[in-house]
Amino acid sequence: MNRLMKCESDKIICGVCSGVARYLHIDATAVRVVWAILGLTGGFGVLAYIAAALIMPSDGDQGNM
Repeated sequence: MNRLMKCESDKIICGVCSGVARYLHIDATAVRVVWAILGLTGGFGVLAYIAAALIMPSDGDQGNM
């Protein structure tokens, strides 16, 4: 089962966009571009990114699952 988690191996800032891209099976660059557009048009993308960075677990935090 695929889980939504931040990606530590392909991160630029916190790994949120690459984690979302991995979850949706799409290119991380496409997610980053969409997120940047959302951030520049109204600021929703910035708030959503901060919230996701705080809430999403990291793929390095899996422990012994």
